Amino acid sequence: MRDGRPLLNFKSPRVTQPQQHLADMTMDERVAAVTEMGLPAFRAKQLSTHYFTRYHTDVESMTDLPKDLRTPLQERFFPPLLTEVRRLTTTNGDTIKFLWRLFDGALVESVLMRYRNRITLCVSSQCGCGMNCPFCATGQQGLTRNMSTAEIVEQVIRANQAIAAGELAPAKANTDADDEVALGAEADEEQGETPGETDSTGPGAGTAASAGGPERVTNIVFMGMGEPLANYKRVMNAVRRFVAPAPEGLGMSARRITVSTVGLVPGINKLAAEDIPVTFALSLHAPDDELRDEMIPVNTRWKADEAIDAAYNYYKVTGRRVSIEYALIKDMNDHAWRADLLAKKLIARGRGWVHVNPIPLNPTPGSVWTASDPAVADEFVRRLVDAGVPTTIRDTRGSDIDGACGQLAAAD
Repeated sequence: MRDGRPLLNFKSPRVTQPQQHLADMTMDERVAAVTEMGLPAFRAKQLSTHYFTRYHTDVESMTDLPKDLRTPLQERFFPPLLTEVRRLTTTNGDTIKFLWRLFDGALVESVLMRYRNRITLCVSSQCGCGMNCPFCATGQQGLTRNMSTAEIVEQVIRANQAIAAGELAPAKANTDADDEVALGAEADEEQGETPGETDSTGPGAGTAASAGGPERVTNIVFMGMGEPLANYKRVMNAVRRFVAPAPEGLGMSARRITVSTVGLVPGINKLAAEDIPVTFALSLHAPDDELRDEMIPVNTRWKADEAIDAAYNYYKVTGRRVSIEYALIKDMNDHAWRADLLAKKLIARGRGWVHVNPIPLNPTPGSVWTASDPAVADEFVRRLVDAGVPTTIRDTRGSDIDGACGQLAAAD
């Protein structure tokens, strides 16, 4: 127990999920649903095109549908999922944090970030989180419930609406290096893809603008509120909607979707067997069990070496280089000897399979911890690089609007 709460909560409480939405269904299920309403099967494709390619969520805007059908189709396929409560935008306009109220009053956040050659959305997968990591604002909330597949997908649709409306600052015509250490950028540089090139898995999947269409989200990272692998089924269903060709889904590249976990080993192994080549990130934060038990309570269930072994297995099965996330906390986990130990453990499993992303700790209300001193962080990185481990300090976006890693708390 910590502060009267269980250290770990793997199961969402038994609560009502939102009404079934178009995004919860496969194309076959959509066809079955419209035929049950006595409508021709082509209406399923028509509705899917509006939602997944035009980002329409209001049937009244679907003017190619007969007026007498719009209300019943709205009620059957597009129940309200996300109500925007508030948004915060950084001074330069390149980052927007959305606060959403769900159908049952639960609050979640997502963060939209523009980089030079990509637009990344950090999505939430749970209302709160049951992993109880003490340096994470979300982890201190506890778990309310799992989000539905459609609630996860809708975050991307609503972000695409904002982009299409010009609400995200336009790309800067420069060559700032910040793009090279962007959230989720590992899916490009480390896999040999050229940032901005079109991916064959979908129109414009590698650029901010789809072919002949408006800009849209190009990269998705499951690094918002919640532990994705603790809501495995719905998260993977959302991933399938993201990668399915339009109009069944968004037609995105799986390589531009990052799934992160604090170390749920069975879930990592299950993800490796999915045959969907998403980018995988392990939030390690400490190489030794003594410290990691305190920082990441799930380490009391699956130890650091077990989590690293599972990450390495993901690489062996998929051929996809793994990202190790490491929040650098002053006088907590930023010691040079811990960098040496981390390098030793990673290299012991081979070379070329992993990239380390140190992240300066982002402040959260009431926290006694703070980010490492720059000189200490530089030394930590130097030790890893000198040992032959590719390492890049991640660019932090949105900290001034409490939208950076570890800061999402969904405060109304």
